[in-house]
Amino acid sequence: MKIDVLSIFPNIFTPLQESIVGKATERGLLDFNVVDFREFSTNKHHNVDDTVYGGGAGMLLTAQPIFDAIDSVKTPNSHVVLLDPAGRTFTNKVAQELSQKEHLIFIAGHYEGYDERIKTLVDDEISLGDYVLTGGELGAMVVIDATVRFLPGVLGNDDSADGDSFEDGLLEYPQYTKPAVFREMEVPEVLTSGNHELIRKWRLKESLRKTLLRRPDLLEGRNFTKEELQMLDEIQFEEDNRR
Repeated sequence: MKIDVLSIFPNIFTPLQESIVGKATERGLLDFNVVDFREFSTNKHHNVDDTVYGGGAGMLLTAQPIFDAIDSVKTPNSHVVLLDPAGRTFTNKVAQELSQKEHLIFIAGHYEGYDERIKTLVDDEISLGDYVLTGGELGAMVVIDATVRFLPGVLGNDDSADGDSFEDGLLEYPQYTKPAVFREMEVPEVLTSGNHELIRKWRLKESLRKTLLRRPDLLEGRNFTKEELQMLDEIQFEEDNRR
């Protein structure tokens, strides 16, 4: 996969190179570049923003630098993503979807917003949620990090992403490592039993428990299996007895 990010603050993306993005780049699994679209400005002062037609607070990014920057990197297989509060909400499924693309181009803006004509370049608009950041760079970093995880070979063990929270619509089950006992807190006996079927059931039940208690909204509309429904009854009974 190739990823290009358009930003006037390329140094912001330096920490990303220390994460799995950097490792994927080193291993040849990813081609990651940041394009400073200020360099494409034809303004003698290299400005990339201007006042709003009709009046209003703040400055808007002008179309010309971004159009020319896109032209410099776009190919027939490019998928252009705009980080924008009005976009679709970013989720794990969206990350999986983006990971299937051959070339992603992210537009990370600043200031009050964009000249509307920039959106004619865009294939996808994504929002991290109902809040506003000072720029699109942090949003782009989150989307890129979550997306790159799904590239084959990036995590070393391709099964690692499969058990993560939200992957099957549930929060991830509790996990433990050595020692088996720490400050009188013991690892659940089932996890040291070696019985893979019992471990599978325990993990599923604890995923359901955590999701029910912390994010019940994730269970709305879920097509539960017979096993899951039985587990939910058991969880409800156990939680009622704890109160």
